[in-house]
Amino acid sequence: MLVAPTAFAQKGKAPAAPAAPAAKAGDAKKNDKKAAPKEIELEDEADGPVTAGQMTEEAAQAKRLFDAERWSESALLLKRVVDGETGDDEGNKQIAQYHLAIALYRLQFFQASYAIFSEIADKTNHLKFNETLLWLSKLATQLPEPADIIERVGKYKSEQVARFNNPQQRDLYWQLNYLLGRYKYRNRNYEEAISLFEKVDAKSKYYVQAQFFTGISNVQLRKSVPAVKSFQQIVRALDEGVEGVEDESRMRDLAFLSMARTYYSASVRLDDNSVPKIDGNKLSAAVKYWNRVDVGSEYWLDALFEQSWAYFMAGDYPHALGNMHTIESPYFPNAFYPEADILKAVISFTICQYQDATTIVARMRKRYEPIKKELEAILNRFKGEDAETKFFDFLKDVRAGKAALSPTVKPIVENALSDRQLLRNLEYVRVLDEEDARYKKAPAAFRNSPVGGDVTDALSLARDLAVRNAGTLARERYQRYLDELNEHLRDASKILIDITAAERNKLDQEVVSGQLTKEEALVFGVVKPDDEHVLWPFNGEYWRDELGFYRQVVTSKCGK
Repeated sequence: MLVAPTAFAQKGKAPAAPAAPAAKAGDAKKNDKKAAPKEIELEDEADGPVTAGQMTEEAAQAKRLFDAERWSESALLLKRVVDGETGDDEGNKQIAQYHLAIALYRLQFFQASYAIFSEIADKTNHLKFNETLLWLSKLATQLPEPADIIERVGKYKSEQVARFNNPQQRDLYWQLNYLLGRYKYRNRNYEEAISLFEKVDAKSKYYVQAQFFTGISNVQLRKSVPAVKSFQQIVRALDEGVEGVEDESRMRDLAFLSMARTYYSASVRLDDNSVPKIDGNKLSAAVKYWNRVDVGSEYWLDALFEQSWAYFMAGDYPHALGNMHTIESPYFPNAFYPEADILKAVISFTICQYQDATTIVARMRKRYEPIKKELEAILNRFKGEDAETKFFDFLKDVRAGKAALSPTVKPIVENALSDRQLLRNLEYVRVLDEEDARYKKAPAAFRNSPVGGDVTDALSLARDLAVRNAGTLARERYQRYLDELNEHLRDASKILIDITAAERNKLDQEVVSGQLTKEEALVFGVVKPDDEHVLWPFNGEYWRDELGFYRQVVTSKCGK
């Protein structure tokens, strides 16, 4: 039952940028025609050493404009150097490329700047490979996560990140360890990821996120104890007023939910005979943390439903059924939990209430099979060429409430397409559109120049990829909802088969013995209130303050 928690993007203001670093060569004696070329030693010289010799006068003018922070003018000249139009050597072209990326960053053309820094990060023998890591960290605060800056940071080693471990750049050091840890996590190198996340200090605004991914990494490694400790660190940090967390309440509830899921997963183990064994202490701990999820949280219904399975595993059927009674209340009209009917049917089957189980399954199939067909029909509209772009447009319409959907499937589709990762992709497209609007306001001389063409090309390519990636992800999320519904309907059919087999076994016993087995009415869920509580029988009317406190009395008809 462990569900992978949603990951989350970080937003924040870019830190103040340092003064532009001096060029590696040619600055001090740029007017000295006899200055000897300065060779720059590189860590990776697979393609041979690169040197930066005497720059041309045009390159020197570009550098002077850059140093004067005349970003637009310098960018025009730096582009000529990069393209080889000035006759500068490879070393000076690489330095100009680096400065061009910085100039575009200063002009707030972040995507175009990132495109250039990405090229540099792909070449470990580039003269400005090491310096580029600093600017990637800055871009990570300007562009949403789907820009995939994490992939570029992954080109670097922890030793290169360690260069920033000094009092002046400690915040940057923590951020880069977090980003590099995310890269390792993405590539399933969980041990390496954990070691990087552990370097993120509690004073960092990335601390809570690092602890979260440390916990999830330990879950992947099946280390439940350290996983829970990481999630507990999140709660402790929030209690102590840690900075940099966008939504503290949400993060706290996500930590509780993650602890509950971790304990629940650890509570079920197979013995030597492959028979499931339940650890009651861990199951109880899971229930405790599900109960700590705030009633106003977006995760509360998930916690309530997941907790129902724990109650079922513990044999506490009244609590399990009571929770599902809450989920089905009119206070949550958009709730979509077809698996709740499966659990109710399983409970009825477990206590030999075969007729009730059959009725629950029949009602479920009557309700959800038409929904399944309608969801399939919608999905079939998005096939063939350019399907991703069309599904992206559908996603935007759904988010804006403009999609042509029936009242029955509208909340289901909205839930399927409300994933936070999806929303981050939408945010990325919005950021690119804003950058394009800034570009269109730039002077004509800049827009009509080769560097202006590079900016618009970078934006066009990035937006096209972002739209297709968002459309693909949205379609996958939609398909996952549909697949899960199909699976629940198949489970319902399996329950009917089990009911038939159980009833046939009961009939066989009657034929053999001449009588039915003796039955004892075992009652579950009789509530005896104390002096501080009052019992209110449910009369068909829901009360908000009763949500989460329902119990359903059930009677077992299983023979003795």
